[in-house]
Amino acid sequence: MTAFRLGLTGSIGMGKSTTAAMFADAGIPVWDADAAVHRLYAPGGAAVLPLAALCPEALQGNSINRAALKAWIARDATALAQIESLVHPLVAADRATFLANAQGDIVLLDIPLLFETGAEAAMDATLLVTAPAALQRARVLARPGMTEAQLATILARQMPDAQKRGLATHIIETLGQQAARQSVVALIDYIREGHHA
Repeated sequence: MTAFRLGLTGSIGMGKSTTAAMFADAGIPVWDADAAVHRLYAPGGAAVLPLAALCPEALQGNSINRAALKAWIARDATALAQIESLVHPLVAADRATFLANAQGDIVLLDIPLLFETGAEAAMDATLLVTAPAALQRARVLARPGMTEAQLATILARQMPDAQKRGLATHIIETLGQQAARQSVVALIDYIREGHHA
């Protein structure tokens, strides 16, 4: 039986990582797109040598320095497209390996840019985690080194929350951990009861 694929997304500061951990705590296998990129950039990762060929200054030791890639993106308008054309297929391969090996009736795929990249087409359902804009802003600006300008740049690259709400199959408000955890358990039960069949 093929596992039910639930795509998790949410803008920065909405509680996506915390929610993904709640699914993991409930025994649901979780694949994290950001973690996959970290593996690809780490020593021995499949993206290290190809990215080093594109941007030699990004190679530090045997891994890719993300700050060097950001600097390249800032000075070269074609850099991001070059990086994405190389990294996206590797991330997709990582996800395919996860899906082939995952045990269980439901899997959670944590993809920050789920709707922006069209990845929702490969999901059985999508889950958006969200919170009021003021709470989101407070959470993000509490992170070490985060500035208003950095937050504005990140939000400019992400689809607006209101638009994501219109696309998502399910929505969980992350106002408090206990209520969010109850919503996660309820959604798992809902899927297992076959409401998406």
